Amino acid sequence: MDIDILGALDARENGVSIAPTAPKPRQVLALLALYADQVVPVCGLIEELWGGNPPRSARTTLQTYVLQLRELITLALEKDTPAGDGPARRAKDVLVTSPGGYLLATGGGSIDVREFERLAGAGYRAMDAGDFPGAARKLRDALGLWSGAAFADVHTGVQLQMEAKRLDESRLCALDQRIEADLRLGRHRELLAELTVLTARYRTHENLHGQFMLALYRSGRRSEALDVYHRLRGTLVRDLGLEPSARLRRLQQSILTAVPETPLSLEHPSSAAPAPMPPAGSGRSRMAPV
Repeated sequence: MDIDILGALDARENGVSIAPTAPKPRQVLALLALYADQVVPVCGLIEELWGGNPPRSARTTLQTYVLQLRELITLALEKDTPAGDGPARRAKDVLVTSPGGYLLATGGGSIDVREFERLAGAGYRAMDAGDFPGAARKLRDALGLWSGAAFADVHTGVQLQMEAKRLDESRLCALDQRIEADLRLGRHRELLAELTVLTARYRTHENLHGQFMLALYRSGRRSEALDVYHRLRGTLVRDLGLEPSARLRRLQQSILTAVPETPLSLEHPSSAAPAPMPPAGSGRSRMAPV
């Protein structure tokens, strides 16, 4: 079974989608897919579907949703079942009933979120090793697995909402580090359009604004780089009651005092050359909803 959750939900058995259109069964599939090859407790599924106020018929209704999923799995299995080739795989072998819960067995299929985590981890290790071309490539491949927000077309309860936020933060961290790698490779002009959009979306994210300032300065747009700082500071003070971090203030001062003919360098930071912005998870990024 191949599973996609980084965007629209889909799960394919023998290349056939088993994703239901009805909201509640789709929600059940989303939680089972997120924890594929692991048992998801019945109580967790009930909480996801109905929160703290499940109906008296919650367990029976959940069983109905499981049966509906198994019907879709059966149709997918029948599409590619060779005749006379041993016992056929059954829907109960794919959506397994276990003591206290259910398990969605992938049978070694692909899961986009796990591939994202694998590629992103390889990208972070490449960054740590100073392999910026490799880091940029692996992180770009990881981000390419996303087609939208996680569970974009699923009605989410408490658990899926929490997991969607966690995955969005993981995506943002990978994006931050991919941009960092591209800056170290001198791709500042190529980043300008992307950073224009990102800083408008994440209006209080200091790393992205710092990267935008560097990219603008290195593109010969010093005054615009300083404007980015002043816009960010105004948003932070107005919305959060905070001043920019000390590192971002040092970056602004470096841009103010740098000799125009001497580009600021990430490779050789000094008092007149700001160091790279810290990773998104470093605690120096401030985020607020758009």
